[in-house]
Amino acid sequence: MNIIMIGAQGSGKGTQAEALERAKGLQPCASGDLLREHMATGTPLGMEARPYYERGDLVPDGLVIQMILDYIREHSSHGITLDGFPRTTPQANALDEALRRMGQRIDHVLYLEAPRALLLDRLGGRYICRAHGHVWNIKTKKPQQPGICDYDGSELYQRSDDTPEKIAHRLDIFFNDTIKLLDFYSAQGKLTRIDAAQPIEVVTKAVLATVGG
Repeated sequence: MNIIMIGAQGSGKGTQAEALERAKGLQPCASGDLLREHMATGTPLGMEARPYYERGDLVPDGLVIQMILDYIREHSSHGITLDGFPRTTPQANALDEALRRMGQRIDHVLYLEAPRALLLDRLGGRYICRAHGHVWNIKTKKPQQPGICDYDGSELYQRSDDTPEKIAHRLDIFFNDTIKLLDFYSAQGKLTRIDAAQPIEVVTKAVLATVGG
């Protein structure tokens, strides 16, 4: 089973991807993290992508899709939860075609829907663990020990781009561009909207009910 998680920053995609991993064995696949891992380990795809990344240019869709396909092959026994790609309808079309050629498909697309004011509030309290990128929030998902990840004991930090101005810019991009994917996947009969303003455990129940578990 392969799932796409759509939602603005702060909607809880990372938290729900972790829940799907625990409940269904689906491997979280955040496209940005995947790209950085390829570059850090010096894979051929990572070396090809690095010049674009270092210039601040968008990495070509073909490279990102190939990384995702390789990741799906590696985890084909369970499937993945994809976060961060696709962002546009052309990317979604290209991903569908590439998956079709390898005998795979996207089974469910989950839209974690939350109002902009709530997203802004959440993002101001978001912290990430240095070891494995687990997401915590001082308002909605506090670690047991302040500043320390419950899962691996690593330090928590706030992303440099989690400033009010940069947060607002990322939300503008989502609500102006990425949100157009909803019509694309709705037309395929794969889209489920989930109210992400609810408590985390309620959202998780809705996510698991949607994917069958």
